[in-house]
Amino acid sequence: MGKTVLVTGAGGFIGSHLVERLVADGHSVRVLVRYNGRDDRGHLDTLPADVQAAIEVERGDLKDPVAVRRAVAGREWVFHLGASIAIPYSYQNPYDVVQTNVLGTAHVLDACRDAGVERVVLTSTSEVYGTAQRVPIDETHPLQGQSPYAATKIAADALGESYYRAFGLPVTILRPFNTFGPRQSARAIIPTIISQALARPVVRLGRLDPRRDLTFVKDTASGFVAIAGCDAALGRAVNIGRGEDISIGDLVELIGRRLGRELKVEAEDQRLRPAASEVERLLAGTALAQSLWGWKPSYSLEQGLDETIAWVEKNLHRFRVDAYTT
Repeated sequence: MGKTVLVTGAGGFIGSHLVERLVADGHSVRVLVRYNGRDDRGHLDTLPADVQAAIEVERGDLKDPVAVRRAVAGREWVFHLGASIAIPYSYQNPYDVVQTNVLGTAHVLDACRDAGVERVVLTSTSEVYGTAQRVPIDETHPLQGQSPYAATKIAADALGESYYRAFGLPVTILRPFNTFGPRQSARAIIPTIISQALARPVVRLGRLDPRRDLTFVKDTASGFVAIAGCDAALGRAVNIGRGEDISIGDLVELIGRRLGRELKVEAEDQRLRPAASEVERLLAGTALAQSLWGWKPSYSLEQGLDETIAWVEKNLHRFRVDAYTT
């Protein structure tokens, strides 16, 4: 039977895919989107008409506790994806990122506690682990904030755990590794490579040696749905990922093969992270998710890349390929 659901950050890349999945599964979906004068609801505006008609839109800001409470009211499940997510932006504006990611999460948790929701799913990130000290990275791996963004996500996770332990709030934390797919902006590596490769002969990137575990967005959305229904995940942070990593250099070559040509790469200094902030390797250990709900990704890296390439080709006008997107 469908649940009454709230998704924060629903206009974003992952949020819009999750909304689409929840509507398809028969849930009654309300979304919280940040208001702007254009009434732009982000990627929600690109969803099929029947999906758009099925969702209830609440406008507000995570920094506003009154707006958050209004959005949470009457919901059984709350998926909290809303966040300021760009690492380069967090170098420039750490206070704004703290306000959104830490204070905003506190507002969501307080509202959910007062409303008596059945399940709160917080969105974490593999960035909380920093550079891998051992691989695969399981949930016992030390946390290390190597960027202000990562530090705020560590804090948000800790808040969620504390509300579970202190107040009995039914919180669970999903920790996806490097999600990619259609609708992702050029602040992420895969659409950066694809959009540049489609628009010009040279792809400008930072370092090519860091390694990432890349998970297709439809698999990530499935992980959100699964963890929401998993009582054994309460009070825990759980990784999801493919369990395979690839260097950025090898990723460029793979994307080139999917496009049918060799890609030429040039280094660009502004795309480099500060040396001590670069996360060298992320490789997901997913044994816990496998044991809790039988987690297994459905998409290979190649299948996900093909869907992503097709979307970028149709939406190349959305990308400023000559500018560095932070």
